[in-house]
Amino acid sequence: YGDHRDLHLSLRRQRQMCIRDRLKHELRMLFISPATYIAAVIFLCLMGFLYWAILRSMVNTPSETLPTVQFFSVFWIPVFFVVPLLTMRSIAGERSIGTLDTLMTTPTSRVSVILSKFAGAYLFYMLLWILTIGFPLFTGKLYPNAAENGALLEMEPLAGSFLFLATSGLLFISIGIFASSVTRSQLVSGMLTFTTLFVVIIGGQQMGNLADAEGVLSGWAVAAVNYLQIFEHLDDFSRGIIDTRPFFYYASTSFLLLGLSTLVIEAKA
Repeated sequence: YGDHRDLHLSLRRQRQMCIRDRLKHELRMLFISPATYIAAVIFLCLMGFLYWAILRSMVNTPSETLPTVQFFSVFWIPVFFVVPLLTMRSIAGERSIGTLDTLMTTPTSRVSVILSKFAGAYLFYMLLWILTIGFPLFTGKLYPNAAENGALLEMEPLAGSFLFLATSGLLFISIGIFASSVTRSQLVSGMLTFTTLFVVIIGGQQMGNLADAEGVLSGWAVAAVNYLQIFEHLDDFSRGIIDTRPFFYYASTSFLLLGLSTLVIEAKA
């Protein structure tokens, strides 16, 4: 019994080390990939411009909505191109050059491969959003009067918005990983990721607006459509309303997509 237990612990340590090593490898590959830096530069430049435009608009037309809330309300704009750039080569790129087949012949499990690629892209995705905290900090240094009332860094909407980004990012990155697993073309993977994200984010909002306007759906159907609306979740989080249902939606859908990705690479191995 003791030998069996020691063997079990040894195998578990090996799996943990394998996942950790794979994660380090994926992060290293992300940091040396040109697509990663292209995504980071475009992201920071675009979000910096949007933040400046929001502040300028609020100077010209005063608004009760905090700049932080307005800034994170346009989260979907960078998501459409950052997520495809971060995930399109994760599996499709390796399959196209043959390294995925070589990887599948090693003791590395399919689950650790998928989880490491997901974790690497997710961590870099969140790093980009964390860097945006520099925008209000930089503005406060340049214009101290604008930061006196604390509106630039209001902690409640800032914390809620980042919690939303961290939670919804699980779904967005898992969509990119799944899209990359079903093809060997990085271009096709990127297009598939973009299309799916557009349907999930914009399509869900339009379905909700249509349901509210037409009134043809029953109460439970309207509730179901609203439950899937990502903009509704952001609005709740930014106001400090923390509901467990969005957590379940994003986490369960992410696990499903990652599980399907594992099955896909096993079937194509």
